[in-house]
Amino acid sequence: MLRIECPFCGLRDEPEFTYGGESQVTRPPAGAGDAEWGEYLFYRENAKGEQAERWCHSFGCGQWFNVLRNTATHEILATWAMGATRG
Repeated sequence: MLRIECPFCGLRDEPEFTYGGESQVTRPPAGAGDAEWGEYLFYRENAKGEQAERWCHSFGCGQWFNVLRNTATHEILATWAMGATRG
């Protein structure tokens, strides 16, 4: 089980959280076509190694935040609040 450091509540167990996908993905502009929306909605990097992700502390404070996690080892390298500079 992962232990995730919520920037607002501290260290908690993974079942309290909801995974929200890759972080820092740019939404297509207004008027974008089907190809751009398809790329945005369905295609992700799925990188092996370090990846920035969004997580929500669903059964805690309810806040969304960013997690830098190694997808191969599941080691959590950093967590930071949305809109804040990566810590």
